[in-house]
Amino acid sequence: MGNYDYNYYSYSRPPRRRRGLFSYFIVALMGAIIGGIFSSYIAPVYLYGKILPMPDLFTRKENTVIQEVNLTPTTEEIFAVTAVAKKAMSSVVGITTVQQVRELFWVRDVPGVGSGVIVDSNGYILTNSHVVADGNAKNISVLLENGEKLKGKVLWNDAVLDLAIVKVDATNLPAADLGDSDSLEVGDLAVAIGNPLGLDFQRSVTSGVISGLHRSIKIDQYNVIEDLIQTDASINPGNSGGPLLNHKGEVIGINTAKIKTGEGLGFAIPINLIKPIIEEVAREGSFTNVYIGFQGTEIERYEIQYGVKLPSDTGVVVVDVLPNSPAEKAKIRPLDIILKIDNEEIETMTQLRKILYRYRIGDKAVLTINRNGKVMKVEITFTKFNI
Repeated sequence: MGNYDYNYYSYSRPPRRRRGLFSYFIVALMGAIIGGIFSSYIAPVYLYGKILPMPDLFTRKENTVIQEVNLTPTTEEIFAVTAVAKKAMSSVVGITTVQQVRELFWVRDVPGVGSGVIVDSNGYILTNSHVVADGNAKNISVLLENGEKLKGKVLWNDAVLDLAIVKVDATNLPAADLGDSDSLEVGDLAVAIGNPLGLDFQRSVTSGVISGLHRSIKIDQYNVIEDLIQTDASINPGNSGGPLLNHKGEVIGINTAKIKTGEGLGFAIPINLIKPIIEEVAREGSFTNVYIGFQGTEIERYEIQYGVKLPSDTGVVVVDVLPNSPAEKAKIRPLDIILKIDNEEIETMTQLRKILYRYRIGDKAVLTINRNGKVMKVEITFTKFNI
């Protein structure tokens, strides 16, 4: 027996196996659970402050300030559209027209409907030029909020700007307040009131925001309406001529068009453009345009039409000078390129026409022109021009 040396542990017990990852995971999990119970319950209740010192974590400092955030919306924010509608509703009118359209062998009457807004209590109403057939409507009727229907007459219109002023024989009408369209910012509240799709839905209110400023839309091959306000407030046929209002219930624009291929793409003409005209018409009963006295076009259009390259990329080209006009007296010549009027740059004929509304008969202005590549300045004096 002594000749045999047995290793007992080698034969009576199998070799030790390596632990798998799952075993380590179970051990770690149990340790985390036990540690969590100890630190969150046993230690705070039975040990801290009795056997062990109290950690700073469980000590509230007296100078701790808890700030509360109040997100409750104000009454003004909730009821802004309602307040705007109540304030401006009575100044919005419906406009119906009859326009004569010449066919091949006959003339037929075509009815039309639009909107307008009273801008002076003595019966002056602002609308779109296209609503009154650019001044050529056979009959114009204005429907007030109280149901009264009055005959209207066009005192002034501009088809390029798509604006018109209609007069009715009435006084003490509820005139709307006019706002400042130059102070608008993208995101401002916008409320439209008008007669979409006819008088069956008269004085409908839609709301949204100012989506963009200084927009331009092409209405046909040669005409572009510029410097428009873009809004996502719903604008439909019949809304044309109605007011676009700000959060104060002030008119900031006149609704004019929408892009049919998209949703929430409506446009309005800024009210500041028309303010001087409204004031003069209300004061004098009419408006007299000033003019420079030339026929012109845009640089790009002229270059394409005549296949030439002009010495400037901006401005408008003088094609012809009218006799006895301010342009002729200032010795402006054909092919001169008007770059600026006073300090404002000119790029289109529409833009130039808008700027001229700021001037009155007898006012002077300095034109910056490019003549054969040479930039020079000339002074003109405005005279009246009846369109």
